[in-house]
Amino acid sequence: MQINKPKNTLENFSVGSKEVNAARLAFFIPGFAVSTWAPMIPIVKERLNLEADVLGILLLCIGISAFIVMPFAGILGQKWGCKKVLLITTTLLALDVVFLSFLPNIISYVLALALFGAAMGSTEVTMNINSVIVEKLDGRRLISGMHAFWSIGCFASAGLFSLLASLGLSVTLIALLHCGIMLAIIAYFGRSWLPYKNPGGEKAFALPRGIVIIIGTLACISFLVEGAVMDWSGVLLTEAKNMDIALAGTGYAIFSVAMLIMRLLGDKTVQFLGEQKAVIGGALLTSAGFVLLIALDSIYLNAFAFILIGLGCSNVVPVFYSILKYQKAMPISAAVTSVTSLGYTGVILGPALLGFVAHGINISAVFELVALLLVIEAGIAKYVFCKLKM
Repeated sequence: MQINKPKNTLENFSVGSKEVNAARLAFFIPGFAVSTWAPMIPIVKERLNLEADVLGILLLCIGISAFIVMPFAGILGQKWGCKKVLLITTTLLALDVVFLSFLPNIISYVLALALFGAAMGSTEVTMNINSVIVEKLDGRRLISGMHAFWSIGCFASAGLFSLLASLGLSVTLIALLHCGIMLAIIAYFGRSWLPYKNPGGEKAFALPRGIVIIIGTLACISFLVEGAVMDWSGVLLTEAKNMDIALAGTGYAIFSVAMLIMRLLGDKTVQFLGEQKAVIGGALLTSAGFVLLIALDSIYLNAFAFILIGLGCSNVVPVFYSILKYQKAMPISAAVTSVTSLGYTGVILGPALLGFVAHGINISAVFELVALLLVIEAGIAKYVFCKLKM
């Protein structure tokens, strides 16, 4: 008697260049959307005459909404499959940036930013599920390169926005053009996203358990590192290093470029080093970069420190997602959802907690704490790889 395999499960898929490229563009779209919204923030602040504290609370709507929705993204994937979820959430991101360009009052922005965060959170979970499945079926290392496309999307959007603004186009017209680019990408590449669903009987949403809790906690540390550089490096350079305010953003810019380059090279690098050495060595290299940044005041050595930080942490999170296919504690969809949700805690709560450290001690203590956490991450990662017997 022939037993029919459930549709939309691993056994029914084959992966080729179309599916790989589509998985990469799934990362490009949210990066492009975020960097379409970011240049609008000062414009919205001025137009609505918002104070900094009110603006901060308004922006928090994105993170809180994403954090709330993320655990349920797996349920949507279980019901509709990755492809349909990505088609819906990326389309919402594309359309929402247009609304964000002209809304009339703060209440409308609360609603629009909550939608933006919900769509972003669902997209992040689902695109990572899709990427893990594509890599598993393809048999090659691919996830680092996929994560690089998030950064490519950010750079492309920011550059295009600046160019169009310099030509005198209105913010709404720029948002419409950016929306059109995203919708065109969705229409062409969205056809090749996998309609993967969990096999029957497996829970799409479950509390993290076993080794997944540890991997999620390590991802949280890694996201905290990125948040520390993004939110606090400028303060360190201007307050502790006495650099000109015009140089405040250079550290994050150097870090971002170094991370992008290494993620583009990341799959081959991880394949050469092995996943364990890539994570442990990357965490220790990042920690060394922070130590160098704290200890030395030379602008050139500080730039070198930011390069080390970007190179070191670039492939740690992608490897964490990649090794989820080896664990047996949870279904892949539930495991990816859990790791993304735990990791995102570092984005939501991390900057605020580091702010308390900076206020209670000093700004250098923020980076000393991060350097220590990275050493701890390296030690725990060693346990994870031994547990997975890799």
